[in-house]
Amino acid sequence: MADDDFYTRDRPDHPELPEDRPRGGGPEDAPARSGSRRGKPVWAVIALVALVIILLALFMP
Repeated sequence: MADDDFYTRDRPDHPELPEDRPRGGGPEDAPARSGSRRGKPVWAVIALVALVIILLALFMP
């Protein structure tokens, strides 16, 4: 049996399956807001910790 015969045997006329997890979506699927409110405080804490480390490195003998 040739490779072409193997892939054409026992296949339905329209072998398309519906997606089980559709991708994309319309505007109604968009999140209510695009940013997060946690982002700014997290960066502020990181900057504060970095500043303390830099100050300790400068003033430690």
